Amino acid sequence: MKKSFIATIILLLVMAPAALAKKKQAPVMTDREKWADLAYRIAAPVLENMSRGELQKNMDLELSPDWDGRDPKVTYMECFGRLMAGITPWLALPDDDTAEGAKRKQLREWAIASYKNAVDPESPDCLLWDGSHPQPLVDAAYFAESFMRAPEATWQQLDSVTQRRYLDCFKGLRRHRPAYNNWLLFRGLIEAFILTVEPESADNFIFTTVGRKIDEWYLGDGMYGDGPELALDNYNSYVIHPMYIEMLEAVENNRTPSTRWVSNIPSELAVKRMQRYNQFVERLISPEGTYPAFGRSVVYRLGVFQTLAMSAWKYGWPSGLTNGSVRSALTRVMENMFADPGNFTPNGYLALGYAGHQPNLSNSYTNNGSLYITSTMFMPLGLPADHPFWTDPAEEWTQQRAWSGKPFPIDGHVSLKR
Repeated sequence: MKKSFIATIILLLVMAPAALAKKKQAPVMTDREKWADLAYRIAAPVLENMSRGELQKNMDLELSPDWDGRDPKVTYMECFGRLMAGITPWLALPDDDTAEGAKRKQLREWAIASYKNAVDPESPDCLLWDGSHPQPLVDAAYFAESFMRAPEATWQQLDSVTQRRYLDCFKGLRRHRPAYNNWLLFRGLIEAFILTVEPESADNFIFTTVGRKIDEWYLGDGMYGDGPELALDNYNSYVIHPMYIEMLEAVENNRTPSTRWVSNIPSELAVKRMQRYNQFVERLISPEGTYPAFGRSVVYRLGVFQTLAMSAWKYGWPSGLTNGSVRSALTRVMENMFADPGNFTPNGYLALGYAGHQPNLSNSYTNNGSLYITSTMFMPLGLPADHPFWTDPAEEWTQQRAWSGKPFPIDGHVSLKR
């Protein structure tokens, strides 16, 4: 009896650490929980501070080692505009009593206050809308994009004074001549937003110029030139496909006698081109969940996958891609990229780098506000939690299948030129 008692005690002592470890083990997070947690982590320091008018006071400012000398205050406009272009679809979901819902509601409240401060001349966080450098033209387009992607959660929540200030700021940027490349789309998208809310004051000729020129630069296989030639970088994702489609859709959805003639490029064709591009971009994701760093602006991180995110949220998939495979691929990339704590500054802002703190990867125009374009990958959070993008079973993506000897779709040239 005594030996049996002692043996039981020993067994309990041996098993206790394992049982305790099992009890303390964190619950397995769903893919959506991982996305929502990272989106909140990226957005909260920006929006909480800006809602109080303290972003410019408290943000850890980081400029490229080769900074080109422009006013560093462009950082704050880049940061807020690009962040909101990515997360507004998520903020547009209705309130609920989940942990995610609480975070979403808080971000939305901060965001509306931040939008107001951004154009309030009395706010310490009034942004750099004037000045001689044309950079605000770029990031005003991301503001416009955020208004167009989820007007019910953004533009329609603003008071009339704030709305008037934005329209005046947008029109004031017409003084800048855009560069002869993807910058044409910044001018076009700002004007497209004006068309949606104040059609009588839109400059319709811009849609003709931008629409036809971008179409002229289409090279086939989902690739636009960044100007007359192909630039081997990720600007097809960062700017060209999303903004071109959104500009064309705005013109189609707001036909007036004066806009009927402005563009004969159908948005449906532009979407097909983006879907062809998506077939290429998805194949860049390795079996391990990494992707190659090439071209300029590599520090824009997950912005590389904006076209995949936009298709998940709004357009569905081309042949060969599925909810389960794309979600699994993007989740793995996200986990790999943000595993290094060096991605963030001490106060939680994004730091210059690709997969960690690597400031020497920055271009001369890059500041850590620029990096918030990474938030554009979060557009699928605008789908409800019961949407198939989130609920379909995980699947292997193309390179996983290819490198494990499994069948995968063959690829071939697709023109889609007009």
